[in-house]
Amino acid sequence: MSNSHNKKIKVIKSIDELFKLIDIKDHTNISFHHHLRNGDGVINYVLDKYLREDISNLNLFPSSIFPSYTKILELIEKGLVNNITTNYLNGPVAEYISKNGLKGMLTMQTHGGRARAIIEGVNKIDITFIAAPYANVYGDAVGYLGKNKCGSLGYIIPDSKHAKLKVLVTDNLVEDEIFNPEISGENIDYILEVDSIGEKKGIVSGTTQITTNPIGVKIAKNTSRLLFELGLIKPGFSFQSGAGGVSLRVTKDLKDIMVRENIKASFFSGGITKYHVEMLESGLVEKLYDVQCFDLEAVDSILRNKSHIPISASTYANPKNPNQIIKDLDIVILGATEIDYNFNVNVTTDSHQTLIGGSGGHSDTASEAKVSVIVSPLIKGRIPVIKDRVTTITTLGKNIDCFVTERGIAINPLRKDLIEKLKGSKLKIHTIEELGNIAYKYTKVPKCIIKCDKVIGEVVDRTFEVIDKIYQK
Repeated sequence: MSNSHNKKIKVIKSIDELFKLIDIKDHTNISFHHHLRNGDGVINYVLDKYLREDISNLNLFPSSIFPSYTKILELIEKGLVNNITTNYLNGPVAEYISKNGLKGMLTMQTHGGRARAIIEGVNKIDITFIAAPYANVYGDAVGYLGKNKCGSLGYIIPDSKHAKLKVLVTDNLVEDEIFNPEISGENIDYILEVDSIGEKKGIVSGTTQITTNPIGVKIAKNTSRLLFELGLIKPGFSFQSGAGGVSLRVTKDLKDIMVRENIKASFFSGGITKYHVEMLESGLVEKLYDVQCFDLEAVDSILRNKSHIPISASTYANPKNPNQIIKDLDIVILGATEIDYNFNVNVTTDSHQTLIGGSGGHSDTASEAKVSVIVSPLIKGRIPVIKDRVTTITTLGKNIDCFVTERGIAINPLRKDLIEKLKGSKLKIHTIEELGNIAYKYTKVPKCIIKCDKVIGEVVDRTFEVIDKIYQK
């Protein structure tokens, strides 16, 4: 539906003008979305005002933090930030917090956990700044139109409904009606019109190309064979994979099986790429449920494909949402920086405790999918992926079912049903301890890192349970 009240929202031309109307000191719990990823210009533009005004006791709630978000680092270095709550972070901000911590705490949530925390009032947000590539004067907005279109605006939809004050920031303001807006003008207090919200090319940060590396190809082949032998690739199945090279290779191999066996999937979910779009347009899957676009081809698809549906983070992965999409997910393919003998997975820090990422939807999907599969080389940069205990738990081992490497596959002993189905398989099935020993023949057993006593953050699951601490490097 479009904005039913047809009431024009006050349009402001600068951040200085906005804070003449409201007291900046009353709005220190601030949220943003990251759909423009490394191309975002709104976060730096807004936070520069807080920097210039020397506003302290800030609590930041960005859905993720990318290297280009430089004003966050300046605010931290000046001692103006107390706490940061986010789902993922890398780059200079992550490196600084790893070494120095914050005045308060870093809280790492999941995508579904963040949506839930905002809706239930755990994350109390004073003001949200919503980068909107295409908005009208009534405050309705979508992300898949405009000169800096970034696709689905799924992560900011809870903020747009539950923050105390909502500011739409756009470089493409129109008079036209917007049908089925992602952001409803009924919730918007101000429109801030700027020259540019960023650079759309920046959403393509990180690898979004199918791997041709022989190890990655072998892992993907092992994964697709495993899924087929488990009987999971069948008519109407549902699937999610990330945008990493190996995950995309699994998607390609899956496509080949589906074509060969004449199988059509019901839906793919999560972050969407051109490869998922190609499968939609070739009739291999009925729907794409899109919470984030990983490339510009995916962005353009939303407009031309009615079955490519942008969804909110709450609809995607909030465990308290009865319409949660991932509760019907059959298969999810996920990565790992480390995995341990209890199948706990780390994608938050490296082995030296430097922050390099975070859960995003990792823990959410592993919790809900019927079968969760970790894909990773057994050795990365001469370091074994398998540890006695991961440096930081991102996703609990009880929610991880399979671990696939180029040298074999380990099944979580909790999944006796999967182990039974694989009896007689020609796949190389090992215990995770056996896979660890294969790696250690080449690397030797890694030394345990002695952790600093200072806790700088915590990993909070979608259940609101603190599942691990993050220590100063």
